[in-house]
Amino acid sequence: MKTNIEAIILGIAAVIDYRIGDPREWWHPVQGMGWIISRLSKFTIITCQRKWQRRWCGIILGLGVILGSGTAGWIIVYLAKNIHSLLGIVVQSILLASCFAARSLSFAAKAVLSSLVKGNIVIARSQLSQYVGRDTDNLSEEEILRAVLETVSENAIDGVTSPLFYAIVGAFFPEIGVVPLALGYKAVSTLDSMIGYQEDPFKDLGWFSAKLEDYLTWLPCRLTVLTLALISGKPLTVLSICCRDASHDPSPNSGWSECIYAAILGVQLGGTNTYQSQLKYKPLLGDCLHPITPTIIYQALQLTRICFLLWLVLGMVGLFCLAKYYLNSAASPHFHIVSFLLT
Repeated sequence: MKTNIEAIILGIAAVIDYRIGDPREWWHPVQGMGWIISRLSKFTIITCQRKWQRRWCGIILGLGVILGSGTAGWIIVYLAKNIHSLLGIVVQSILLASCFAARSLSFAAKAVLSSLVKGNIVIARSQLSQYVGRDTDNLSEEEILRAVLETVSENAIDGVTSPLFYAIVGAFFPEIGVVPLALGYKAVSTLDSMIGYQEDPFKDLGWFSAKLEDYLTWLPCRLTVLTLALISGKPLTVLSICCRDASHDPSPNSGWSECIYAAILGVQLGGTNTYQSQLKYKPLLGDCLHPITPTIIYQALQLTRICFLLWLVLGMVGLFCLAKYYLNSAASPHFHIVSFLLT
């Protein structure tokens, strides 16, 4: 059954991401998405000066990149399958692995932590600046650690569990497959990170992509929060903290994703950050029971890894069970009668 193959592809993609990740010398689908978004957004900003023009162009740009990414993935997989079924599995596994960012997220965090442990705070600041939007030139060690943990906790949803969620959903519909939905979500996330800002000149152009990303991330974010709460062994305690603090964050998702990690690890996130020399305050999330240390951040990475593996196993088991169900149904005479009547 096709669902068996989809389950195998999920497993292979997870192994590829865990063992290889995203080597910098390899071309990545997000690079192609970013190239298109950058050029089209610059063209739109120059040619469209009115608010309504940019808002409509934002819708067209967003839908075009999302549908284009998903369709391109489907076509590539379709062509690979027609050449050879094994090539189809390999291509799907590689494309899907590119949608997961577990290893890349872990590598980025560990690189900054390694520099801090060695006492190279200047290098740590420079490394951190590649992954966060805040100014890092004058951050203290404590502020760097908080920034790393906030990045790890927020991107656990955007870069790890959400792409896996949509890949699993696609796997249950073999005509679509695991790749198109995962690539489509990756396109939404890339659009949001590039043009989904609240300030000009992207305010009107990126509003649609930002809103769509919020909606598409809402369900996998809540499922991740529930999963992590169960993993923690103290679900009622951590969920009560999330219900108390997460809604104060202006983002409908990042507040929950950061708060669940803060609640489980007994630390506090949020506070004052500097963006382009301007101070901005984010609501405090969690209780400051412990200082943020490299060990705490390693624990956060481990939580993400466990959540990912749990979802992966549940998704694969569900697909194998569905394949077995259809196999048993196909062996039943009632199945053949219904099939005959429908055809």
